[in-house]
Amino acid sequence: MKQFFGAFFGSIVGIVVATLLALVVVIVVVKSSFNDLSQEDDKPAKKGTVLKLIMDGPLTDREALNPFQELGNLAAFGEEKGMGLNVLIQKIKDAQGDESISGIYLGFKEPEIGFAALEELRNALLEFKKSGKFIYAYAEYYTQKHYYLASVSNKVFLNPQGMFDWKGLHMNLMFFKQTFEKLDIDVQVFRHGKFKSAVEPFLLDKMSEANRLQSESFLNSIWGTMLNNIAKERKLTVDELNAMANQLSILQPTDALGKFVDALAYEDEVMNELKAKTGLKESDKLSFMAMSQYKNTKVKKAKAKAPKIAVVYAIGGIGSGEGDDEEIGSERLAKAIREARMDSNVKAVVLRVNSPGGSALASDVIWREMTLCKQAKPTIVSMGNVAASGGYYISCAADRIFAQPNTITGSIGVFGLLPSFKRMFENKLGITLDTVNTNAYSDIASGLRPLTQTEINYIQNSVEAVYNTFTLRVAEGRNMSQAEVDSIGQGRVWSGSEALKIKLVDELGGLDDAIAYAAKKANAADFKILELPKQSNPLDAFMGKKETELETRLMQKNLGATYKYLRQLKNISKLNGVQARLPFEMEIE
Repeated sequence: MKQFFGAFFGSIVGIVVATLLALVVVIVVVKSSFNDLSQEDDKPAKKGTVLKLIMDGPLTDREALNPFQELGNLAAFGEEKGMGLNVLIQKIKDAQGDESISGIYLGFKEPEIGFAALEELRNALLEFKKSGKFIYAYAEYYTQKHYYLASVSNKVFLNPQGMFDWKGLHMNLMFFKQTFEKLDIDVQVFRHGKFKSAVEPFLLDKMSEANRLQSESFLNSIWGTMLNNIAKERKLTVDELNAMANQLSILQPTDALGKFVDALAYEDEVMNELKAKTGLKESDKLSFMAMSQYKNTKVKKAKAKAPKIAVVYAIGGIGSGEGDDEEIGSERLAKAIREARMDSNVKAVVLRVNSPGGSALASDVIWREMTLCKQAKPTIVSMGNVAASGGYYISCAADRIFAQPNTITGSIGVFGLLPSFKRMFENKLGITLDTVNTNAYSDIASGLRPLTQTEINYIQNSVEAVYNTFTLRVAEGRNMSQAEVDSIGQGRVWSGSEALKIKLVDELGGLDDAIAYAAKKANAADFKILELPKQSNPLDAFMGKKETELETRLMQKNLGATYKYLRQLKNISKLNGVQARLPFEMEIE
């Protein structure tokens, strides 16, 4: 027994020592690698350098902090959250005035990017071209989103055996009515707004006429923006582009030649084209630099005492509590807005919203801070891919709202959802329930029995009160009557272009446009950007990673594209209280 305990505790000590040594090694490697990276970043690009921008993975609004991202195999230890639009656009702007940069090579793998972010990136590339520098694009397969970005290029190349997708946009919504019927789950829904389609998946097995109307409207608006911009760059007409989509004319790579693409070529042939473009021989080596590694050391920085423009990121669904970098917590976001308001060095605030909404109560908490901020200094909103329902609620108090033509916004409406599991317990599991109450309605909203008509009226009145407050907030912020807001509200979703016409937004543009407007209003010619909320320490996030996060990543990997169905079902359990949010999933492809 003594030998056993000796061996046992000896093993424990050995494991602890080995773990500590491993941590020390990792820290040393990370520190050394960071030193190497910082030195590499400080090296200016060589004359004739071509920046390599390979679109792959998610493109988030804000660059995620990840100390392992650039460390080869060690990247697996970090949170793989993809590029940040804020950093990427700044690098493109820096490269525009860098004499060492000749052009950009644009490639595609499997990017995940929303339409508004796509528009912002595309506009940045168009500005880059104005400097006289080139953009060459190459892909083995162009999706419509890929091509929309690639269409800004001086030359578009497609693999001779590649694929080109051109068929128009479509949107899928998922409906669970029959699922709940099979499970004997009764879902009681409360809403205000005939267009509030977030509840339809539980009531219907297909779109209502109102939902189909709004979906067709904003989908055609987004498609129209794509067509107009592609037509302009490719010297085609919108009618020609629509005809090719309607007739499925682009079957083989040769069908796209001369219309969408300039040449069919393998990647090595494209490299030779790039060499010729930069004055090199085929035997010479191209001076490539990954966009992620590029840094223009000659860019003029704002003075140390320059005023600040605060950019506050509101990303993800809206809920009460702290939240994180991917979900909006009302406490954390309100604190960030308050911090910007009370900082005397911050002369203006830009709220970057990319949210489908969520809790109406949490949205109102954030709205209050936006109202106070507006009273203190210029307060601007920049809408990303989606700023709808609760996302619009937190935006409406701003002095000015910017959106992209293909931003999804509006959805001014609210709903509540209460499932009853009584029949499922009895019919599927053989479980019966009995309840003791102190008062007549003590077990209201327990989910264990259907509601009475009195209870239904009680909850519906609560939903109506929230809708009234929501429309009142919008009316005050947008200088409209409440009746006008109601007429364009009712939960209806609009594209950014449509929202501009009905005065829900003030101007079409991206984050840079919003920042420039904020700086002008604050009379700040020279300024620094302060990004809020402060991001989570990536090492803390890594070391404290929850088991559920690991399970989620494993399921995503194993289930692939079908994971979205599981995710939608899991989201149902998060709907606490009255909601101001979009349909659970709105996938446009």
